[in-house]
Amino acid sequence: MSSYESLALRYDALTADVDHEAWADYLEKHFSRSPIPIHTVLDLACGTGAMTCLLAQRGYEMIGVDLSAEMLSVASEKAQSLTGVIPPMFLQQPMEELDLYGTIDACVCCLDSINYVTRPKALLRAFQRVHLFLMPGGLFLFDVNTPEKLEGLDGGMFIDETDDTYCVWRADYARRSRICTYGFDLFFRQDDGLWRREEEVHQERAYTPEELTELLRTVGFTHIKQYGDRKMRPPKSGEDRIFFAARKEL
Repeated sequence: MSSYESLALRYDALTADVDHEAWADYLEKHFSRSPIPIHTVLDLACGTGAMTCLLAQRGYEMIGVDLSAEMLSVASEKAQSLTGVIPPMFLQQPMEELDLYGTIDACVCCLDSINYVTRPKALLRAFQRVHLFLMPGGLFLFDVNTPEKLEGLDGGMFIDETDDTYCVWRADYARRSRICTYGFDLFFRQDDGLWRREEEVHQERAYTPEELTELLRTVGFTHIKQYGDRKMRPPKSGEDRIFFAARKEL
């Protein structure tokens, strides 16, 4: 089963601990440092559109792109409840085939979605496509799980649950390929009270900061900086998540 096919309808409930308001505040701190005004923003790998809709409410013209039709269906339904804002546009595309109708002032890619591009050549193409559609001076901001975090998950088993969903997932890290594979066992309570079981498999690749910096530089990004987890300072040793900010040359 493809990633998020079963999780889509319950993804928001299972990730209720994510403070999207705080994430949006952090993104806007970077927007405020941009050499050009930020109006049009691409939310790359937007999932169920939580950040897309939140930034739309804050006055940005939003485009959401994701590979999962199921996640985009949830995002589109969520966006219908927005009032007094420009409705977000949603497109189903893989990152490496990004194709927009015009230019953007900024691109954000949140919640370690970059790690889900497990082939470096595909990630290079994704960076090329983002660079192509950014306005000169435009910002590319994303976060990644560090290699130390992904390696530390090896052999771990975790549980997430809501009133009608029970999710058991395990992580296996392959040091040679640097791929962390998550196996999900999902149990859903149906309308008749019975439970249905489904499975999904997700994978993330551990990229070093040096690799990501080189990929960004290769496609033409400049002013490439690293930050701690939602901090405006360089990352400290041992941080599980780091942010990258890069610009297209003016």
